[in-house]
Amino acid sequence: MVNKDISIKSENELALMREAGKLNAKTLEAVREAVRPGVTTSELDKIAESLIRENNAEPVFKGYPGPYPFPATLTICINDELVHGIPSDRVLKDGDIVSIDCGTYYKGYVGDSAFTIGVGDVSDEAQRLIDVTEQSLFEGIKKMWPGNRLGDVSSSIQRYVEKNGFFVTRIYTGHGVGKNMHEGPQLPNYGIPGKGLKLEPGMTIAIEPMVLMGTDKTRVLDDKWTVVSADGSLTAHFEHTVGVTESGPLILTSL
Repeated sequence: MVNKDISIKSENELALMREAGKLNAKTLEAVREAVRPGVTTSELDKIAESLIRENNAEPVFKGYPGPYPFPATLTICINDELVHGIPSDRVLKDGDIVSIDCGTYYKGYVGDSAFTIGVGDVSDEAQRLIDVTEQSLFEGIKKMWPGNRLGDVSSSIQRYVEKNGFFVTRIYTGHGVGKNMHEGPQLPNYGIPGKGLKLEPGMTIAIEPMVLMGTDKTRVLDDKWTVVSADGSLTAHFEHTVGVTESGPLILTSL
């Protein structure tokens, strides 16, 4: 399922990716509306899978190869969990922060996006982490113009996160996306301006800041999927699939 080639999309392909991305956004919006104290992460997962399949689409994550096939439609991460959390009977509690990532395969193309949200009343610092992570995504998106380089995108994310006192992961990255969920190029959340691959019209990349409150170090839990902060501190994760066009960045996974 991983294709490291970089594919340049035609206008027609960008339109199809926009359809997939919009369905993915609608799915995440339905899940967002269901987030509350007392709901289980598996209940949220069922909402997403039902909506995707009702629209003649498929969940990309379900069955995705890894240490074993990923067993769910969503990855759901709570508090110190950064990415790849597996939905279960775990109940969301007031004050938690939860990161939810979804991928939808529709008409031959993938939409991939994620958000983090507070459950009930969260601490001011937790909300600041969420806000900074979300804004860092848009700082990266601003650089998705033809002629810029991957390092311009990566460094914009890194600078915004670090000037606000948080940390970006050094291991996990954004990625190209199209007919496959993971295509070239990789897009780290740190970098050097002016360095890296030059952006061209038709490139489509999932930009996904993964931000940690206390460290950039992570570890993987015994389930072999869930990645957590090494020090147990809070984390947040936002993502959009974005196309490079002559008229500027095109967010393919917005409503």
